[in-house]
Amino acid sequence: MVDEAGLRALLAAVAAGEASVEEALARCKTAPFADLGYAKVDTHRGVRQGVAEVVYGEGKTAAQIAGICQALVASGQPRVLITRLDDGKAAAVADALSGGAAGGGGAVRDASEAGAPAALGALVPAPALAASVDGPAPALALTYFAEARLGVVGGMPEPDGVGEIVVAAAGTSDVPVAEEAALTAEFLGNRVTRLYDVGVAGVHRLLAQADVLARARVVVAVAGMEGALASVVGGLVSCPVIAVPTSVGYGASFGGMTALLAMLNSCASGVSVVNIDNGFGAAYQASLINHLR
Repeated sequence: MVDEAGLRALLAAVAAGEASVEEALARCKTAPFADLGYAKVDTHRGVRQGVAEVVYGEGKTAAQIAGICQALVASGQPRVLITRLDDGKAAAVADALSGGAAGGGGAVRDASEAGAPAALGALVPAPALAASVDGPAPALALTYFAEARLGVVGGMPEPDGVGEIVVAAAGTSDVPVAEEAALTAEFLGNRVTRLYDVGVAGVHRLLAQADVLARARVVVAVAGMEGALASVVGGLVSCPVIAVPTSVGYGASFGGMTALLAMLNSCASGVSVVNIDNGFGAAYQASLINHLR
């Protein structure tokens, strides 16, 4: 069980006599984590925090990522997000998850190119995803978003957030970090509107989107260089603004430090700041805000 809804459903099934105590025990036997040796997979994070575990791909091998995803799916998690996943590793992960059906990675495509998720491997119906971690690993599909370096197993959910998250990127060079934020927010069940290339070098481009900004429940402002976008947005909206400094910029930007310090010193009162290039962290926080009722 990886979320409160799933746990409630299992308990209700036991109470109604539709599932035995032994079956329920089998579903919960990995609690609170599955020990894979190289990773202790937190299978109950969704119960505690409302959001299941996300896999950080950088520094892990393709086999380790695939094993963690399989353990999460086997515990009942319907979808898995993998961050910081490069093209080559994505191909190997897709191949491992599909049991070789992805053809050694040749099937990897950027999902954003076709305007729809690109399924890699064999899709499995939702009921089959709840297999025991001790049983054979089911074939799984990976959708890869190359620009954002994100992988998704199990597809995107329907939005269930209260309102809309706006992701604003100052320049085209900031789009990879902005896409990490936008896709993460969508994975977490939010409606997302993207405003790209609306930086202060041509502030009229941002002002032309005033109506979009006004209806946002949270704005994620992504900018490198001097990081001024967050302050400008913060002065226009009544909702929280989460600023993401990027490592985009010339020498004195110091790999994003200039934007980070500028955003931390923003004179707009509603601005908070995450780490350099941390689109994922900004989207996670934005999603928590957008799910407060």
